[in-house]
Amino acid sequence: MVGKLEPVELREIWKREAPDFTTWLFKNLDVLSEQIGLFLTAIETEKSVGPFNVDIFAEDTNGRPVIIENQLTRTDHDHLGKVLTYLSNLDAKIAIWISTDPRPEHVSAINYLNEVVPQDTKFYLIRVQAYKSR
Repeated sequence: MVGKLEPVELREIWKREAPDFTTWLFKNLDVLSEQIGLFLTAIETEKSVGPFNVDIFAEDTNGRPVIIENQLTRTDHDHLGKVLTYLSNLDAKIAIWISTDPRPEHVSAINYLNEVVPQDTKFYLIRVQAYKSR
């Protein structure tokens, strides 16, 4: 069957970020893995980092720690700070920041970080979208 796709607001699918989207992504990490070309194994949701919690803690096929920070809104400085805090405190080598609307300034910041960090460390900024067929 051929049909048309129409965008859907993510909050129509996942009302709340932590209990809905993060839980779904944790169970379906293969979807993200396929998009970025890394096989990821989910370890824990809401992993403590002092008084803070990283949305998803995972590892890649080489056993390198991976942090995933979800943001079902436009990127902001608060979440960029969270990404850096979680990465450094969990000695992670891969940081994935998921957002519905990455600001150009944050895309530039992630690109800059990828240029200056050690080669075994990688940052991703992923735009998440959802569609339904009409």
